[in-house]
Amino acid sequence: MRRLFQTGKKGNEAEQLAQRYLEQRGLRTLERNYRCKMGEIDIIMKDQDSLVFVEVRYRKQNAFGSAAESVTTTKQKKIIRAAYHYLQAHHQHNAACRFDVLAISGAESERIEWIPNAFQLELV
Repeated sequence: MRRLFQTGKKGNEAEQLAQRYLEQRGLRTLERNYRCKMGEIDIIMKDQDSLVFVEVRYRKQNAFGSAAESVTTTKQKKIIRAAYHYLQAHHQHNAACRFDVLAISGAESERIEWIPNAFQLELV
């Protein structure tokens, strides 16, 4: 049996898998692991005319909730604040944007759930 992610590398490997998955569906990567004092955005992509801020979550098991459920309101607010920082820093004040979640679950086999527009800007 193969392991989906090795301990210590799971975050990076999950993000790589998510990036490939979304690129295969037509999105284009602009940046990975954008960090600022407000927070971090796992992947920033372009989908036609929209900027897409992607939060990648991995869960080996769903005993304590799914990977998608682990994106709490607090986490959403941090992502939104980091996205505002990115938009200002890159002079994209009027850009159309959305927040997606890509949830990966399973230890031996991968289950990928892509949730476009997973949350909205009103949470700031």
